[in-house]
Amino acid sequence: MLLDTSRLTDAQLAEYHEAGFVIPDYRLSESTLADLRAAHSRFIERYPAFVDYCPALLPLETEFLKFARDETILNMVGQVLGNNFALWNSSFFAKPAQVGTRTPWHQDGEYWAMRPLATCTVWMAIDDATPENGCLRFIPGSHKGKRVRKHRINNAPGLALNQELTQDEFEESEGVDLVLEAGQMSLHDVYLVHGSEPNRSDRPRRGMTLRFMPTSSYYDREIERRQNASSPYPSLNEQELRTFQRVPLYLMRGTDLCGRNRYAGSFSEENDFRWDDET
Repeated sequence: MLLDTSRLTDAQLAEYHEAGFVIPDYRLSESTLADLRAAHSRFIERYPAFVDYCPALLPLETEFLKFARDETILNMVGQVLGNNFALWNSSFFAKPAQVGTRTPWHQDGEYWAMRPLATCTVWMAIDDATPENGCLRFIPGSHKGKRVRKHRINNAPGLALNQELTQDEFEESEGVDLVLEAGQMSLHDVYLVHGSEPNRSDRPRRGMTLRFMPTSSYYDREIERRQNASSPYPSLNEQELRTFQRVPLYLMRGTDLCGRNRYAGSFSEENDFRWDDET
């Protein structure tokens, strides 16, 4: 009997809700991995400042949208979020060999501007991810309280992010390594506590995320504006910076439920984006 990888099984869906994350059976094809690596190389040639980490690919390069068109990924996200959801972010965590930075323990919700907080992140391994090259580490079940825990600012060098959970908010010994082969992926919850160690190995650890939110949430542009005020990127010119700091939303399945979001485009049944006048 052939394994059906087009959807999460009932057991996998239950695991997502219990642990806050799951590794589905579905894998990216070798041709998709080759396309992703080539697209990332072109992106880094144009924006070398993001060689280690780029928090927002789509404002600068819409080529990465095609990787969000994967129907199987959308089916799995729909199982978690329901029939109405939007793509609001795609990031790249490159972690080059020997120099890849550490990501401190945190919750994604500390950074994000949608209200109510709700996101399913798809983390795709572009290379093998192991403890040696800085794979993700999760605290299973840490999402259950559905609250953002206390973070502190840590501007020490060598960190991919500057918000770090205080030590009394989690137990690091409960962390588990997210070991993935290239092409595998995980789905995880917005409240899940996670982090990763630096890459001291001779192998890169590239990973790309797709972040989806239910359209019952709205993306708060006032929160976005306040966050941007303290997040300069001097390597970008003025026009690039304005573009980079404006998160585009793409309606992927269903309809807008809250009536407060504006979409840069939408995903049609014909596997194409329909571009609206307003972005």
